[in-house]
Amino acid sequence: MKGAFYEGNKKFSVAESQPITPGPGEVRLKVAYSGICGSDYHIYLGHMDQRVNVPQVVGHEMSGEIVEIGKGVKGFKVGDKVVVRPLRPCFECPACREKLFHFCYNIKVMGVDASGCFQQSWTVPAYSLHRLPDKIDMKLAALTEPLAHATNDVRVSGLTGKDYAVVLGAGPIGTLIALSAKHKGARVLATEINDFRRNLLSELGIDVVNPLETNVVKRVLEETDNYGADIVFEVTGSEPGAEIMTKLAKMRAHIVIVGIFSEPVKVDLHRVFARQLRFIGVRFYTPEDYEAAISVIASRVLPLERVASAVRSLDQVQTTFEEIERGADLMKVLLKCSDGE
Repeated sequence: MKGAFYEGNKKFSVAESQPITPGPGEVRLKVAYSGICGSDYHIYLGHMDQRVNVPQVVGHEMSGEIVEIGKGVKGFKVGDKVVVRPLRPCFECPACREKLFHFCYNIKVMGVDASGCFQQSWTVPAYSLHRLPDKIDMKLAALTEPLAHATNDVRVSGLTGKDYAVVLGAGPIGTLIALSAKHKGARVLATEINDFRRNLLSELGIDVVNPLETNVVKRVLEETDNYGADIVFEVTGSEPGAEIMTKLAKMRAHIVIVGIFSEPVKVDLHRVFARQLRFIGVRFYTPEDYEAAISVIASRVLPLERVASAVRSLDQVQTTFEEIERGADLMKVLLKCSDGE
């Protein structure tokens, strides 16, 4: 069995990864596809070395099949197609006692704080599994984790089909948010500086502009009778995004903070006060968000095959991350980890 190990210093190596026999409450999976997430890219850049036990297999977006079951596992069998919700809560903190496991104060993320899915064989706790329909496309199923993120973001935003929503930043998560919001009937405007991604969103029917060339505030005001957006999703995690998000928002709008800000940024709190804006931070997803994402993927109501813009072999992991660093024309890249579908 092979695995892609992060070695530090922007280097991955593909080497033998010994299959781990599942213990009580665990299952071993044959990984079909693994998605490369923005957090994996941050690992590649060395931004998360304090959490990764180098050399380590990373990755947390995947689809696969159960090949071995440990003692005490119920509700699953060998051959089941599954995805993993890659969260390891402590089950003891105040959030866990309220069954809000994605808010766990001591949460660990598989693929960051523990071994991940960039490998052919992966042993995980059975509580992290979600069963897939038998006839689902396993490539698209590997998008379950990021789609669950978007599902959670849209759900907690309170978005309805009557709303005007702005999505700042149209990488994979921003694109999935925009598609999900439009599917609910909302009017959506996305911003994105990358030409490839902007063109892709346009082809998918999403109104999208380059914020370096378009006065986004003026555009939004023109399209909302000078009131502003009902909901703003800040997905860039950047100072320009933080600066503009309050300017786009109408009275009592919701601003959803999706992007990860590595440093504190300035926010116009007077605007927050004057317009009674509500900020909503979003973190991970619930089991229900996962089930909703699986249902969307199985129904093919969203053009997810276009979001998965490239499939590479596990052996190409190093060159793929180098492509991402160069700004290649990519949206979501999947690594094919095992033979078969």
